[in-house]
Amino acid sequence: MSNCHLSSDIWHLDLDCARSFWGALIPAAFVFILCIVAIPVPTWLSNLIRPIKRQFIPFLTLQEAEALEAAATTRSKAREPETVVEQVEPKHFWKPLLLSWIALIETLVWLGVASFTITQDQRDVIYVVGPFVFALTWLFATVRPILVYLGAFLYSKRAYDIPFPPALIITAHLLNLAVLFILIAIVLTMPLAIPSDKIDKTEIGKSVSPEDYTTFWGWVTFSWVWPLIKLYGTNITLNEDDVWNLSPTMQSRPVFVKFSDTKCATLLRRLWAANSLDLILDFVLTFISVGFNYTSPYFLKRILDAIDDPTPITWSQAYTYALLAFLCSLCKSQMDVQHLWIGRRAATRMRSQLMASIYDKALKRKDFSGIVDKDGSKNPSGPDAKKDSKESAEAAAKENDPKAGADIGKIVNLMAGDTNRVAMMASTLYFIYGSPFELIIACFFLYQLLGWSAFAGFLVLALGWPLNSFIARRSIRIQKGVMAARDKRMGVLNELIGAVKFIKFFAWENRWIDRVSDARSKEMKWMIKARLNSVMFQLLWSCAPVLVSITSFLVFVLQGNELTVGTAFTAIALFNMVRRPLNIIPTWIVQILQTKVALDRIATYLDEDEVNEQVSSLKGSRFGTSAGDDDIEKGLGIENGTFKWNEVEQHDEDKGKKGKDERADKKAKNANSVPADGVVQDASDGDERVSIVASEASEHRFELTDINITFPERQLTVVTGPTASGKTALLLALLGEMTTLNGRIIMSKRSSLVDEFGLTHTIAYAAQAPWLRHQSIKDNILFGYPYDESRYNDVIEACALRPDLEVLEDGDATEIGARVALARAVYARAKYVLLDDPLSAVDSHTARLLFEKLLCGPLLANRTVILVTHHVELVLPGAHHLVRMLDGRIDTQGSLEELRARGVLDEIAHLEEVQVHEEEQKAVAPTPSAEEIAAEEAENTSPTGETKKPRKLIKDEERQEGGVKWNIYNTYLNASSYWTWIILGFFILLSELLGVSEKVWIKFWGEAYGNGTVTTAYAFTTSSHAIEQQIVLNAPLDSHYFTHTIHGLRSFNAPSVSLPSAKEHPVFFVSVYAALGLGSAFVGVLSAIVQYTGALRASRVLFQRLLSSVVRATMRWHDTTPQGRMLNRFSKDIETVDSSLAGSLQAVNSSLASFAASVLTVAVIFPLFLLPASIIGYIYRLLAIGYLSTGRDLRRMESTSRSPIFSGFGELLEGIVTVRAFSAEQRFLDGLHTKVDLTTKMWYSFWMTNRWLLLNFDALGALAVFVTTLFALSGLVSAGTAGLCITSAMAFTDSIYWTCRFWTSLELDLNSVERVVEYLELPQEPPVIIEPSRPPAYWPSSDSESLVVVEDLVIKYAPELPPVLHNVSFTLRGRERVGLLGRTGSGKSTLAMSILRFVDPASGRILIDGLDITTIGLHDLRSRVTFIPQDATLFSGTLRENLDPFNEHDDLECLDVLHRVQMITDSAFESQRSSRQASRAASRPISPDPDSLFPTAGSSAGASVTEIESKTPVTLETQVSPGGANFSQGQRQLIAMARALLRRSSIIILDEATSSIDFATDSKIQATIREEFGGSLLLTVAHRLKTVIDYDRLIVLDKGGIAEFDTPWNLIQKEGGIFRNMAMKSGMFAELERAAKEKVMRDA
Repeated sequence: MSNCHLSSDIWHLDLDCARSFWGALIPAAFVFILCIVAIPVPTWLSNLIRPIKRQFIPFLTLQEAEALEAAATTRSKAREPETVVEQVEPKHFWKPLLLSWIALIETLVWLGVASFTITQDQRDVIYVVGPFVFALTWLFATVRPILVYLGAFLYSKRAYDIPFPPALIITAHLLNLAVLFILIAIVLTMPLAIPSDKIDKTEIGKSVSPEDYTTFWGWVTFSWVWPLIKLYGTNITLNEDDVWNLSPTMQSRPVFVKFSDTKCATLLRRLWAANSLDLILDFVLTFISVGFNYTSPYFLKRILDAIDDPTPITWSQAYTYALLAFLCSLCKSQMDVQHLWIGRRAATRMRSQLMASIYDKALKRKDFSGIVDKDGSKNPSGPDAKKDSKESAEAAAKENDPKAGADIGKIVNLMAGDTNRVAMMASTLYFIYGSPFELIIACFFLYQLLGWSAFAGFLVLALGWPLNSFIARRSIRIQKGVMAARDKRMGVLNELIGAVKFIKFFAWENRWIDRVSDARSKEMKWMIKARLNSVMFQLLWSCAPVLVSITSFLVFVLQGNELTVGTAFTAIALFNMVRRPLNIIPTWIVQILQTKVALDRIATYLDEDEVNEQVSSLKGSRFGTSAGDDDIEKGLGIENGTFKWNEVEQHDEDKGKKGKDERADKKAKNANSVPADGVVQDASDGDERVSIVASEASEHRFELTDINITFPERQLTVVTGPTASGKTALLLALLGEMTTLNGRIIMSKRSSLVDEFGLTHTIAYAAQAPWLRHQSIKDNILFGYPYDESRYNDVIEACALRPDLEVLEDGDATEIGARVALARAVYARAKYVLLDDPLSAVDSHTARLLFEKLLCGPLLANRTVILVTHHVELVLPGAHHLVRMLDGRIDTQGSLEELRARGVLDEIAHLEEVQVHEEEQKAVAPTPSAEEIAAEEAENTSPTGETKKPRKLIKDEERQEGGVKWNIYNTYLNASSYWTWIILGFFILLSELLGVSEKVWIKFWGEAYGNGTVTTAYAFTTSSHAIEQQIVLNAPLDSHYFTHTIHGLRSFNAPSVSLPSAKEHPVFFVSVYAALGLGSAFVGVLSAIVQYTGALRASRVLFQRLLSSVVRATMRWHDTTPQGRMLNRFSKDIETVDSSLAGSLQAVNSSLASFAASVLTVAVIFPLFLLPASIIGYIYRLLAIGYLSTGRDLRRMESTSRSPIFSGFGELLEGIVTVRAFSAEQRFLDGLHTKVDLTTKMWYSFWMTNRWLLLNFDALGALAVFVTTLFALSGLVSAGTAGLCITSAMAFTDSIYWTCRFWTSLELDLNSVERVVEYLELPQEPPVIIEPSRPPAYWPSSDSESLVVVEDLVIKYAPELPPVLHNVSFTLRGRERVGLLGRTGSGKSTLAMSILRFVDPASGRILIDGLDITTIGLHDLRSRVTFIPQDATLFSGTLRENLDPFNEHDDLECLDVLHRVQMITDSAFESQRSSRQASRAASRPISPDPDSLFPTAGSSAGASVTEIESKTPVTLETQVSPGGANFSQGQRQLIAMARALLRRSSIIILDEATSSIDFATDSKIQATIREEFGGSLLLTVAHRLKTVIDYDRLIVLDKGGIAEFDTPWNLIQKEGGIFRNMAMKSGMFAELERAAKEKVMRDA
């Protein structure tokens, strides 16, 4: 071998000296670059490169994350950190010492070699410089002796028959190799990080994630995941505690804290700033992976070329290439797993960042609970609907744009869908920047092969680009439509699930099922459009690669070039490699644009208006200040305040039209926002009619005006006034929950400031509608404050809760919705206490007790208390200040002495005197409701026996165990139709047949050139991450997506066919090849159409069955199932069924077909490979089973752990005012972090097990190919079959790989079907209609003497539980008025529910007008019996739709009942009745404000006609927000009464529903009940004795049985009777006795 010359020979890598030169230079250059980077740079240069350097800085280091988590934990525990005795771990000095010695020895040895080389008078500079370079870069020696010296010795001996060097040199190299192996072992066993003192070392791998502290070897091999799979990947079911927690660098709290401090202009930039390093690493490693990917076909071709020319040199090279191919495959798998892990880490952080940001925003955003869907009030028809076409088009384009004012349904979708879409996009971005790189490489090789004609085919892409752009734009519009329709569907579902009991009362299930189905059908229409769009995409980009190759071949031939076999086959291989990136790029561009839609939706939500720092403790603590600190000494009050209800401000899109038009824009904004009680109606720019009418109506917008008040410190202030006068609004304005138009709020919340009485400078608040969480009574009262037993017991006594708790089975540990909001406000050590009408729902005895023990007791002493109440006379003795509200302003205010001196106090007392006396007649029993029913269950259904743990009313969510059962598959296959899958199976077989035909045609093509064998063509179409593509795209994958297709047809015997010469007729062969390719593309499109059809059918069927099952489930199931758990089924699980499930099933079928084909191919062509293949397949199976078992449990736990997040959202949004009033936002946010971490650790752990499987499968595949190559090179197979052996082995291992992966993906998707099927088998109520037993139209007749007959009734809530009611018997006559009385837990609500058949009798029966209610359908029963609950519920839509959902009455009847319940005045009634049609044509639907409607007639004593008529009018078209949040509680009760009047039922069950109405209105309502319900049997569940004292008869229940049943006069005269005792305890026995006697005299 000759010496090298620097000028020329160093580029010849076949020379040993050239390889030595580059082998020394490359690592030396790497070390040199590292040294340069380490040199400090000048300040000016540092400032210049800082923006670039910032992108490479880790977002959150492990130490920083641990510190943030520790600080938050210390803060949440609210105590000083405990003293920790630092334990000094022994430092392991032996590793660096050993490394240093090895480095020193290496350096000295190489210096010695260099010196010896000089003494030998070497003239070649390379041989002299080389050892010196190696001395400087000794680390390179870890691999160099293996690859260079020892390998070179073997290669030289075999190829050139050069003898081995002396034994001493070989021994020296072996010793060097041994030392380096020791060095490698030391490096590989080094941990990536050292646990800090905050980490318990023994918990690493148990509760602490080993990811941060694993060794370098564990990181490279991903073996740190193995314990999770090894321990639980068998028959053991994985539980939450078995999965280690997330790394601190990915836990929600530290990630969100750091993310919130990242300030950027847009949400996208914030996400980039927080994840730039991971995304950059993902980008770089993807490019390296793509480079390694192209080495496999390169080395394969080299090996087969060497086999074609079997010489010692080429044979040695073949072994070398086989080893290099194996190593490159391992390197590629390592690059893949690392960039996928990094991408998933970024996705996990983004997911947590966005979820926490959405929740954090919910804690700070304004309360928009009363907002009405503006689309509901728009009328698209009429003359104004015909607008300019351009404006109409723009309006249509903007119709589904993200809008502010999100409701709970949209927020659930943001959390469940949009955040997940953004996260998945972040983890799969490599498809975007990897595909262009692959395309560039393939184009380069095509150019080398075909010249410029290779690019002629790409003109097809240019011609098709306009169509692609059209489809892409259409896709964005469709995606917006899908998301908007999904939001609306979830909003309707949320409304339905939240009011399902009320819906059952009125037998409205069918209407609501239809309403949800309508919303679902609109969503399905958008989904069909999306699927059609996907089919268009697939058709375009499946045909494009074939057309590209055909065009290039034709141009190449037409130029006069000869399309030889080598050129043709190599070009086909390259075009096949182009196919995947050509398919991916446009599809993923659409995915990016759709992700932008999701990101815009989140950004719109995050940009919604927020409360200020004065209201939000989160903002104050985050900014380090507390707004309103100057008001600490001033107390609590309002200065010159004018307030309106919160509304969504409509921002002008044209930012340049400000300045002189600013005032006009403001007027337009007011015109487009007509809030009445928080309701905003905004009109599109093109709807002038709506804008004009809105402007006129805006004059009647409710406002609190001219509020000037400072509440006296440490005194009781009473706020009173008629219904809808603004009392609640005043409290909300004080809390900062209304929009301030003028003036300011005097209020400051400083929990760190404690006065001399131990009270913090904070606010406690009890809302009029109590807000409680799904927790025990005790937890609701404590509300996160430390437990003080003495104070807690005092609060229980003062709030009169002791009697209630004593009758509950589990006392204060019972998980029921008891009325404990008052106790919560009192327990908190807050200086300011705001109580909104807490006395309205209790009897007179309890009200007096609350006044004496609570309001005048020690618990509220020295506290500033603001009490809203109608009980003025009761509370005046303890009050210091009084405020009277009227029409949104303060009518009267001042101290009692001042008001008494002015004579105003006596006037107010006189107005309330009659009502106060009425209130004092209240019954002993506290107000029952749904909570009391639960309490009755708790008391009466508890089994007797030993003391046990508190019973959980809300059960933990169940999850399946083991593999997916056949019935789950069968359910889905049935829902999608078996015909769908039969047709799909045919198309799969046809696709495989076309693939085989394509290979056979290539063989014929080669033979047509005249030689007998066909040169092998290799189309290594790789898609190692196709599973991620399928998951994100939610689309089916063609076979070319997931099959590593390697065409290798060598010496393949096929029937001889007479074909023309390929040299003379190349176009013929190209045309047939094109036909096969286009046929395959069309088959793929047809498969997609069939699969989409089946998927949509399954979605429609399963959703409808799920909806029907949930709506018709028993109330007991609804009472024990949180709303968020149901919403989770309807959101995430249904979305999986909608999108990815069918694609997974099709992919499994296709991969199974490919697997069968590969097995047959291997068995026929290379049977010897079946032995190693079976061993490798067995290992594959073991790995797949472990992964599948673990991954399945992880995904199931991820699904169940998502539900509490949604439930928490529902609770938070309903009680956000209370949460902010108590300054409890941080605690709720901490709870969210815990829930997010729980579900994220399942999600992240699943993907880590997935990466572990990917690495192991790739390594096994590389090993299988390497073993097969060695088989082929060993002579066991003929040279002509070697290529096919290798390619068949690749196809076999790949088919096993993808079959396992897709099967796993299918099982995980079927987890959603499992959860849906679980809800398809819920306990159902009896049939809605029983056709043979339908009652006659006149049933029940009000003239019947035995209208309701109860015979020996026994009610049990479950067969194994004791009876709630036992042996109850009575008979009620038609037109009779009967009161139902009893203390809490006596069973009166259960009895009322039994008449509506919410619980079927265990024995006995209930007859209504002669029919046993168990023999007729529920709809027939409940539609003929009217139930008026205490807590009335309204639904979104118009007021008329709420009154008459089935359009059974005309408008005049609806107006009449509104008038009769005092909802509209006489003048308004006459006006609307006389001009009904004109009013409909001219008025725009507007919505009332909770405190802005007409006062009732009874409140007009203190209001003039002018004051009445200045308020917002109520019409039948008045829009109602979900839940009726834009009406006050009293107004909702009035509407419920109107609804009952309209039905005119013969039987009316009334759960006394007048607790939230002022006393004057209550008197009118009672008169209305007596007058209007005279023709019906009225059964009243009474809470006030005065209400039923003039009834015909009274039923008194005690302990589940009838204790007394007689007329009021007889019962009040009965010595020792329960009713008499109740009357005597009321303190108004004489008045009750007189009323009962008058009743008897009237009847006589």
